[in-house]
Amino acid sequence: MRRRSFITTMAAGAAGALLCRSARSAAAEAKLTDEEFLEDLSHRSFRFFWEQSNPQTGITRGRARADGSNYPKVRREIGSTGATGFGLTAMCIGAERKWVTRADAQERVRATLKAYADGPVKNEHGWWYHWVNVQTGERTAASYDVAQFGVRSGAVHANGSEVSTSDSTWLVAGTLTARQYFHEDEEIGRLATLIYERMDYPWMCNGGTTLAHGWTPESGFIKNRYDHYCQLACMVLLGIGSPTHAMKPECWYAWSRVPNEYAGFKYVGVSGLWTYQWPLAWFDLRDRREAQGTHINYWENSVNATRAHKAFCLDLARKFPGYSETIWGITSSESADGYKAWAGPPARGDIDGTVVPCAAAGSLMFTPEICLPALRAMKEQFGDKIYGRYGFADAFHPTNGWVCPDVLGIDVGITLLACENARSGKVWKWFMANPEPQRGLSLADLQPIIGDHGQKTGAETPARPN
Repeated sequence: MRRRSFITTMAAGAAGALLCRSARSAAAEAKLTDEEFLEDLSHRSFRFFWEQSNPQTGITRGRARADGSNYPKVRREIGSTGATGFGLTAMCIGAERKWVTRADAQERVRATLKAYADGPVKNEHGWWYHWVNVQTGERTAASYDVAQFGVRSGAVHANGSEVSTSDSTWLVAGTLTARQYFHEDEEIGRLATLIYERMDYPWMCNGGTTLAHGWTPESGFIKNRYDHYCQLACMVLLGIGSPTHAMKPECWYAWSRVPNEYAGFKYVGVSGLWTYQWPLAWFDLRDRREAQGTHINYWENSVNATRAHKAFCLDLARKFPGYSETIWGITSSESADGYKAWAGPPARGDIDGTVVPCAAAGSLMFTPEICLPALRAMKEQFGDKIYGRYGFADAFHPTNGWVCPDVLGIDVGITLLACENARSGKVWKWFMANPEPQRGLSLADLQPIIGDHGQKTGAETPARPN
């Protein structure tokens, strides 16, 4: 996934200032309990979706200033369909945590679903454009300067973005979560069902057994396909579970599973860490594995990918001394030189020592014992230089002082959802209570693991931090 790049530098001397947080501030931070820290991080993350979504349409901005200040008007109107899906889920969390009233969250959800189900947001065979105007819902680009607009290959056009398979998936995941959470609201149920049932999965397969990355009216289907391990688990399972325009069950086994290993951790995929996180933020795949093919347990796969990624960062510390046992994490983000789809292992994207907090935050639900200390250390060491109104800045460089002035909606979103699943497991509970995800799992033959005594071994509680 690629996003618009933004180049910034800090004033002279910032590197020294970044590393010189007072001992008193760090000591005060260290006194917070884990639960207090996660409550604060979650609440700040939710605030992004409450403040950076248009109240009339519910469409969420793709990014915002980390301090909450406004962009210039043109840039301020750019909304993200994917971020909006995270925002729908955020409304459920906010209501449950009583950060806003249930009625206010319900009203925001209803507005969002109306915008996508009944207009003004236009769809193509039930799929939505990646970038849309937050007020009008019209297709747009992530920047009005297309030369600086980073997006998937083949999706750049002067008059707007692509119809996005990935971003539409996150919207539908959030839609189904909200349908279940506000199950008493008949209008929310009707709108959410309409959004999902209108999605034509065979059309997006474009004659194949794997999904295309997207479509544009100017060029038709994007040539790239979701044909190897990446963020595709959620989109394919929703496609197989569709009650109206379903993919065939065998489509689950149509994509390649490339083995990977690092520091003794074996898993499938050579993709960015975020691809191991996002699908499992909604789909609860704990103690399930494929009954066919390679019999992969995708929960363990994400656990191992996270542990391998930390080991990878620690090995990079010989070159980039800012990485340490508790300061680590690289996933697609902004950098001092623009957007980077960096990842590893194997290394990709000209890694320069930048740390991306949502790399650790997004795996809180898998490996809290290594991710929570990392996030706490980042906040304790660098304080409000990287931690502000919406939680962590999108990225920072621990040795040269650069800090991204922005937060990105999708990165704030995975932080919030992973926090909630680590704390309560409720995003999983709400989403999995829908019949369609269960149908997708059953048809794809992802079966519960049966223990020695014939009992399901499925976890009843989340991977809670200590």
